[in-house]
Amino acid sequence: MPEKITERGYMKEAFKEAHQAQIMGEVPIGAVVVHQGQIIGRGHNMREKFQDATYHAEVLAIMEACQVLGSWRLEDCDLYVTLEPCIMCAGAIINARVKRVFFAAPDRKAGATTSLYHLLEDERLNHQAEVHQGLMQEEASKMLKEFFKNIRKRQKVAKKKRRLEEIDGVKTSQSWENNV
Repeated sequence: MPEKITERGYMKEAFKEAHQAQIMGEVPIGAVVVHQGQIIGRGHNMREKFQDATYHAEVLAIMEACQVLGSWRLEDCDLYVTLEPCIMCAGAIINARVKRVFFAAPDRKAGATTSLYHLLEDERLNHQAEVHQGLMQEEASKMLKEFFKNIRKRQKVAKKKRRLEEIDGVKTSQSWENNV
């Protein structure tokens, strides 16, 4: 009999998805959907690759899980995601009827489950999901901070290169004008 995967084990699988996103140059967010102890949906951010704002990890994992179950209802499923879901993803979670959501790091700028809004537990809506936050939070925060630090570093290098090219272009054109 295979060993039962723990909540931490499922989150590690979500981290594997986040790592795939990072390799692709995407924001490193990953998600998995679990049904009866089995991962039935996986996803990682692919907005840049497909130039589609809806290609979030949670949405892609939910889509795959719905295909596997042959139903849009994921009532007996849990979602594990490395970053707190945004408003769009919270809407997908509610509409899919996901039972429980585990997320690692809060998203202070766009979080829709605990940071800015509490959509998943809003009793005015037709479905609520049980929310668990902070599972492997430190690891997720570190991964995201490193990702954005590296982006800022690359942007700084690119800006410096553009400035040097502009200066070179000015020198070249001045030199050419002086020779005419």
